[in-house]
Amino acid sequence: MKQFNDKVAVVTGAGSGIGRALAHQLAEAGARLALSDINETGLRDTARELGLGEDRLITEVFDVADRDAVYGFADRVAGHFGAVHLVINNAGVALGATVEDMSYDDFEWLMGINFWGVVYGTKAFLPHLKRAGEGHIVNVSSVFGLIGVPTQSAYNAAKFAVRGFTESLRQELEIEGGRVSCTSVHPGGIKTNIARNARMADGMERITGDPEKARRDFEKMFRTTPEEAARTILKGVRGNKRRVLIGSDARAIDSMQRLMPTAYQRIMVAGQKMARKS
Repeated sequence: MKQFNDKVAVVTGAGSGIGRALAHQLAEAGARLALSDINETGLRDTARELGLGEDRLITEVFDVADRDAVYGFADRVAGHFGAVHLVINNAGVALGATVEDMSYDDFEWLMGINFWGVVYGTKAFLPHLKRAGEGHIVNVSSVFGLIGVPTQSAYNAAKFAVRGFTESLRQELEIEGGRVSCTSVHPGGIKTNIARNARMADGMERITGDPEKARRDFEKMFRTTPEEAARTILKGVRGNKRRVLIGSDARAIDSMQRLMPTAYQRIMVAGQKMARKS
């Protein structure tokens, strides 16, 4: 997919951050948009900023962890616009918790959105993309889909799963030989509210020291803007990239994992111990 003019693009998590930036850039490129978010206020603000009529924009509030809601949305989008060409499964949440202290409810909440939401979005829209004769699926993983990080086991599990799911799908689509493809996206630190809005379990202080200080320090490392991230993603779609890394930190982490596939863990442990003492 080399251009987006008059193409129908679906973006989940469009009420803020990367999703909102993607909506703006796709609108500027002439796309027709179907946007969703569980945050009604945020989604309404995005729609108001875009200022598009129903011929170019529809929105819907739902939880991507709800399979029936995702499939219903897919059918309504195809019915409204007549086709679907681009799907960006972007919605996501965060959870800070050790494996020992993490509740099953929190684990299932995160997996429902970050993994199953991607699966539902992919499977619900894939038949529509094939019927359109051209299409692309973007599944947003993370640099935490490349390396393991203390207190991020649930997030790691979901993002590693998204990466494997998407890489497998990419190969299946290539074997079929059609004009539908997919890309796995791995952002580094993006200036969004995901960390601030994360759920935090008890027991974090054993690993991080002061959890609130750890969160603030973590947010200081967020260097890339949502607008930069959105541009990088859309460039990756145009180039039909298998994997897109967003930010210099993502590229550094990818290189570290390749060069030190297990030794990087010692670096992470040493860094965490130093941070806990400071």
